[in-house]
Amino acid sequence: MTELLEQAIAQLKTLSASDQDAIAARLLAEMEDEQTWKSQFESTTDDQWDRIAEMVRQELAAGDITPLAEVFPSQHEL
Repeated sequence: MTELLEQAIAQLKTLSASDQDAIAARLLAEMEDEQTWKSQFESTTDDQWDRIAEMVRQELAAGDITPLAEVFPSQHEL
């Protein structure tokens, strides 16, 4: 176990049982979601990646995009 994880667990132990359970449930859900994404990426074929890339190229060519600056404005723009 890493030192950082040990620190987190030490802090969790100071919380109420319900708070510990809530955080544990979120952590377990996050780990399950991460495993799902990992499996999906690992099982994606080169043909599928090629089709995704072509879809992106078509969207770019059509101007059917939203600039990242509009999606994630920097702090000074808020």
